[in-house]
Amino acid sequence: MAIRVGIGGWNFAPWRETFYPKDLAHRLELEHASRRVTAIEINATYYRTQTPASFARWRDQTPPGFVFSLKGSRFATNRRVLAEAGDSIKRFVGSGIAELGDRLGPLVWQFAPTKRFDPDDFGAFLQQLPPRHEGIDLRHVVEVRHESFRCSEFVALARRYGTAAVYTDSPDFPNFADRTGNIVYVRLMNAQSRFKHGYPPRALDSWADCARAWAEGKAAPGVPIVESCRQSPAEPADVFVFFINGAKERAPAAAMALLKRL
Repeated sequence: MAIRVGIGGWNFAPWRETFYPKDLAHRLELEHASRRVTAIEINATYYRTQTPASFARWRDQTPPGFVFSLKGSRFATNRRVLAEAGDSIKRFVGSGIAELGDRLGPLVWQFAPTKRFDPDDFGAFLQQLPPRHEGIDLRHVVEVRHESFRCSEFVALARRYGTAAVYTDSPDFPNFADRTGNIVYVRLMNAQSRFKHGYPPRALDSWADCARAWAEGKAAPGVPIVESCRQSPAEPADVFVFFINGAKERAPAAAMALLKRL
């Protein structure tokens, strides 16, 4: 199974000083980034509908083996009744994401920190996530940000639908690493500018150990889980690790440092 490590987006002004070569044309930023990390999480798809032509262009600018993860539309997740999200989900999935072909990675559905866990309503949302689209298997991930999701009932519900839950190291959101889907999706948000690679070397060593364990179907050392009495599933998994927030100017360096360890 694959371990992919990446960053959020590729257009970030400070990266012109810390990541991109001097005088690199803006139109070549994605081409450059996609050859130094192995995945990129696209946030723009959360805010607005992209075109099939955009997805095709991104596909053509990246090398084989590289993947994009896409944030699902906010119109699907930022609503009072999630059971009514079906039309928004269909519009997002049908917006042209299939143009990415083998560059299409997980679809990430992010919920507001104020969204509490309602098992019936959240289950209705998960039930509407399509398993395939235009011949492509879809892998869904949910990022829940309210403490009420830190419970066995949510873990069991996500497992029932085979949907992965984001693990994050942010102290602001619930962080637990129970395996609920056939992939592992990690968003690291605590990079600090005082470290050359965003995290101290020992922390990056630990994340490398965790990624290897998850890829092999083992429980990762030192990460919190909800169901402490249940062992991690023994199946290998594709692992996605993104350096997203904190000192974002350090994100590419952190991703490349982790890839080097792997």
